[in-house]
Amino acid sequence: MKLMLLLDSSGSRFSPLVVLELASDTKEEAIAWLLSRIRDKQQNGVRRLQSKGILVQIFPLHEQEELKRLSFSWYKKVKLSFQPLDNIRHYYGEGLALYFGFLEYFTFALVPMALIGVPYYVFDWEDYDKYVVFAVFNLVWCTVILELWKRCSASLAYQWGTLSRKKAFEEPRPGFHGVLGFNPVTGREEPLYPNAKRQLRIYLVSLPFVLLCLYLSLYVMMIYFQMEGWALSIHDEDPTFWTGILLFIPSIIYAVVIEIMNLIYRYAAEFLTEWENHRLESSYQNHLVLKVLVFNFFNCFASLFYIAFVMQDMVLLRQSLATLLITSQILNQFMEAFLPYWLQRRRNKKLIRKVQKRQTLGDKELPLAEQVRLEADMSTYLGTFDDYLELFLLFGYVSLFSCVYPLAAVLVVLNNITEVYSDAFKLCRVFKRPFSDPAANIGVWQLAFEAMSVIAVVTNCALIGMSPQVKAYFPESETQLILWTVAIEHGLLAFKFILTVVIPDVPKHIQIKLARLEFESLEALKKKVKT
Repeated sequence: MKLMLLLDSSGSRFSPLVVLELASDTKEEAIAWLLSRIRDKQQNGVRRLQSKGILVQIFPLHEQEELKRLSFSWYKKVKLSFQPLDNIRHYYGEGLALYFGFLEYFTFALVPMALIGVPYYVFDWEDYDKYVVFAVFNLVWCTVILELWKRCSASLAYQWGTLSRKKAFEEPRPGFHGVLGFNPVTGREEPLYPNAKRQLRIYLVSLPFVLLCLYLSLYVMMIYFQMEGWALSIHDEDPTFWTGILLFIPSIIYAVVIEIMNLIYRYAAEFLTEWENHRLESSYQNHLVLKVLVFNFFNCFASLFYIAFVMQDMVLLRQSLATLLITSQILNQFMEAFLPYWLQRRRNKKLIRKVQKRQTLGDKELPLAEQVRLEADMSTYLGTFDDYLELFLLFGYVSLFSCVYPLAAVLVVLNNITEVYSDAFKLCRVFKRPFSDPAANIGVWQLAFEAMSVIAVVTNCALIGMSPQVKAYFPESETQLILWTVAIEHGLLAFKFILTVVIPDVPKHIQIKLARLEFESLEALKKKVKT
């Protein structure tokens, strides 16, 4: 039997009504203590009760009228316009609004590359020697868009009042455990865990495990190349329509295996990071992001690097990139949009039928009790981690190798457009409403995208150096070609660094407003002290 409480939280950042589902044997004293913790906004105590199984779940209830207005302006009608970011921020908080802002910005930033890529692809279909110009464009594009995003992000954060937000003091994570000791900062007793022991777990267990996973990924990649060679040999012996289709089968199978391996590794990475026993949530997230990014990058791009720089087969590189990109997008759309919606419909069907027997719904809202039961059975939104990870990998496909497959940008634009509608639909119809997440930027993901852009500079310079047009200038000395390529690559990295300095992260007019606000605050403080 479920024990459900409905808490009025008017005046907070989230829904006026918050639902608490408790274990059926919870005592009244525990309930009173829990309610006091929530009213005092002590989230750490609430999370500890969740980890112990006393509090099953807590979530803000959807506000039906406001959700209808947001849904109508967001995803219910297909239109070429900007997303209602202010409305998203008001309903879901700055964290989610910044994700959708970045998704929108990334999509518009891809449009110039897509417009250039279509005619480039059509007119140079088999002429892979002419990818130098597109590679140069890649170099500039991946650098400039990230610098401009910082300014766009700062403008949004200033508009929403979070740009100057100070980092909140972090309490220990709910899962953190150790020997009880005295914290000199808080003056309270709390679990203490030796940092040396944590480092031993990281370097003696987690790191070898990650390296083992990378080796397994490499082994699977070599099996893929064996399958590719087998399919090519069959096609060469008897070139028909069906053997031509067979050429794409190994890449499709490999793309599916990559997604499965990424999913399994994600669960393993979460388990290991939890086992490392990080005290702070920020430390936990940083280590998890690092583990997941390293494996996903290697797993998704190792085969493309091998084809480009070891096999030096641009035809196979184009075919592999196209197959991996298209297959991964289809799988992601199925897993992220269709499957959750189908499962949710199955869960909701029985309850909806019961309600419809008692009343004719039409356009009326569900009774409050039925709405609480319905939303309690909805899936929980786990945050923007997977969404940013998907954008990170798509950014990699475009910035690293799209010069040999210019349609990559077009495919990513189409994917991002469907991503906006599917993510909006899931948040409004499939998931419980998440708590508001204040944020001033996209956090560690900005650093991840910038690291990818550095790798893109190196990769595109290497591709340019391998092109026949450039090799023609160095017919006798390959060493001289390598030295020139490395020199240009270093020059471009220096130019990238200069751009980060020249282009300020915060626009000038916002800097002035912030400085004026600080000045006015100091003046007000002086007047208060005098009186």
